[in-house]
Amino acid sequence: MALLYVVFIMLLISCEAKLQLRKDINITALFAFGDSIVDQGNNNNLITHAKCNFLPYGKDFMGGNKPTGRFSNARTPADMLVEDFGIKKLMPAYLDSNLKVEDLKTGVSFASGASGFDLLTPIVASALPLSVQLALFQQYIWKMNGFIGEEATKNIVKKSLYIVVAGSDDLCNTYFMLKFPRKIQYNVDSYTNLMVDGASNFINDLYNMGARRIWIFGLPPIGCLPSQILRGGGPPKICVDEYNQAAQIANTKLSNKIYSLNKKLPQIELLYINIYDPLLDIIVNHNKYGFEDALSACCQGGNVYLLCDNITRICENDANYLFWDSYHLTERGYRVLLDQISN
Repeated sequence: MALLYVVFIMLLISCEAKLQLRKDINITALFAFGDSIVDQGNNNNLITHAKCNFLPYGKDFMGGNKPTGRFSNARTPADMLVEDFGIKKLMPAYLDSNLKVEDLKTGVSFASGASGFDLLTPIVASALPLSVQLALFQQYIWKMNGFIGEEATKNIVKKSLYIVVAGSDDLCNTYFMLKFPRKIQYNVDSYTNLMVDGASNFINDLYNMGARRIWIFGLPPIGCLPSQILRGGGPPKICVDEYNQAAQIANTKLSNKIYSLNKKLPQIELLYINIYDPLLDIIVNHNKYGFEDALSACCQGGNVYLLCDNITRICENDANYLFWDSYHLTERGYRVLLDQISN
């Protein structure tokens, strides 16, 4: 795959980075931060509704019926990326009590389902804020100093790839669903400024801890998530324009901020990854990608959080569905999306 050999290049005209091939780049460790898209099970022992360490989650994972806390029917983008880079088969959660030193050396996920760039987002959901995720990364560094020495640890930190996936929960849950106090305090323009400020602060903190290669994933067309279509109150299977426009505003500002930080921070290789357009294309042209349904959830949650539970009705063939639950893609959906991004 194209993702195996990557160099990060900013295109000055569009202010958006593109992936280019270069065979001398060798990624040997990958770390993930953010929300449920790359939460590999860190929320399992938290007192939060944003958890999924039970069936039907994981029903197709590694032979079937193995719920691990991944918000999908099987693997997540973090798992796919570490495999694409030839690092290992699966990305573990940092809070997994079974981790070994070899697992730590090649990267872990610090992400927490329902977290975001706005501090209020994880507080309301009882998830791990990005600041706590960074504190766990600092703890990781201290641990590795003891296991393999400071020089070897510093080398891992500097040469690793860091992926950050956040922002959707800020708009979907904190702004549009919760409404108080954010929607009273801010309009979309000022709230997306708050989000981007949070992203910028996080990037600077991660950079100051030694990270240099950082991918920031933009927001998807959140108005097309099954949960947001339902909450938007419009016709079934019609994306909510207001929500999608907010995501586009946030993405434009985030892309511009990343362009600015690339010029400001020495030796940083910071990449903004546009997932909005590729995912929207898959939704609109889903038949071309082999999906029968791109706006309904295979696993339709009946609770207020619209996540699956053990009495949830499940579709007959999840490979025909882009969405697994009301927020997250199926494993096949993630695979098709990553392939679109890397081509």
